[in-house]
Amino acid sequence: MKSKIIGTGSYLPEQIRTNYDLEQMVDTTHDWIVARTGIEERRIAADDECTSSMATIAAQRALDMAGVAAEDVDLIVMGTITGDYPWPATACIVQANLGAKNAYAYDVSAACSGFLYGLSSANDFLMSGRGKRALVIGAETLSRSIDWTDRNTCVLFGDGAGAVLLEAQEGDSGILSCHLHSDGHYLELLYQPGFGAKNPASIEGFNQKLGFLKMQGNEVFKVAVRSLTEVSKEALAANNYTSADVAQFIPHQANLRILEATTKRLGLTKEQSFVNVNKYGNTSGATIPIAIDEAYHQGLLKEGDLILSAAFGGGFTWASTLIRW
Repeated sequence: MKSKIIGTGSYLPEQIRTNYDLEQMVDTTHDWIVARTGIEERRIAADDECTSSMATIAAQRALDMAGVAAEDVDLIVMGTITGDYPWPATACIVQANLGAKNAYAYDVSAACSGFLYGLSSANDFLMSGRGKRALVIGAETLSRSIDWTDRNTCVLFGDGAGAVLLEAQEGDSGILSCHLHSDGHYLELLYQPGFGAKNPASIEGFNQKLGFLKMQGNEVFKVAVRSLTEVSKEALAANNYTSADVAQFIPHQANLRILEATTKRLGLTKEQSFVNVNKYGNTSGATIPIAIDEAYHQGLLKEGDLILSAAFGGGFTWASTLIRW
C-alpha cells in the first residue's frame, strides 16, 4: 500500500511583475537579478486574491484531474507561511470553499519546506489507515510580506499555489519515503520578525519593518546547497537508488544558482532537473506542487518514473521525498 498522486493542480495570479518593472521600483537591473538568481519575472496576487483563494483553485483542479468529489477527501494539509489570518488554519478555509465536509484540515508552517512536510504528514495518515484520500497544498501570498524597497529580497519572491491529491492504493507506484530535518540555530538568517507573540504589532514595529521577511542571502545559499544535496542523497540511499535512476528532480525553486549547484553535486544532468524559477520566482511552499503540475502537463512525468524532490527553507527546515510515478 502506498500514497499515490492521482491529481495535480496549480494556480498563478494573472499579474506579472518583471525585472524591468522592478527597475522602476528599486535600485536594481534585469541583468543583475538574472545573473544572481535566474529569475526573470514573478506573479503577484490581485487585491481580491489571497492564499486561501489561490489554494482553493489549485486544489479544485487537482480534484478535477482525478475525477474525485470534494466530499470524498478525508484530509487537507497545507504548507504556508502566509495564511489568510494568524489563525485559524487556512486549510480550514479551503475545506469550506471546496465543500470538503468530511475532511479534517490543518496548516504546516515549515517555510519553503512546507509542502514536503505536509506531504510526509498526509502520507503517514493514509498509511496508518486514517483516511483514503488527502489533498496536500502549498500556497503563498509572499508579495504582502516583502519590503518592496529592499532590492536584496523583493526580487526573489512571488505568489501562487499548487496541490496534489493522494490516494492510498495497492501497487508499486506512490511515495516511497520522506525525510525531514530542521535546525533552529539558523533562525535569524531567514525569518519574519513580526508580528507574533515575541514582537506583537506596534507602531514602533511597523516603523522598523518587522512585518517583512529578513534574509542573509549568502549565508542561506551555503547551507541550502549542502542540505539539499545531503537530503536528496538520503532519499536515494534509503531506497537503494542512485542519481542515474532519477527521471526528474523537482526541487524547491528558490534560486537558479542553488538549483544548478545542487544538481551538479548530485551528478544529475540538466535534462533530469525541472526548473521554472525563471517564470515565477520563489513561491516558498508552493514551488514544488506548481512544478509537479507543470512537469506532468508537459509530459515529463510518466508511469513508473522515479521522481526526486527536495526543499530547503527558513527554520531552517529541509526535506526530501522519493516517488514512483
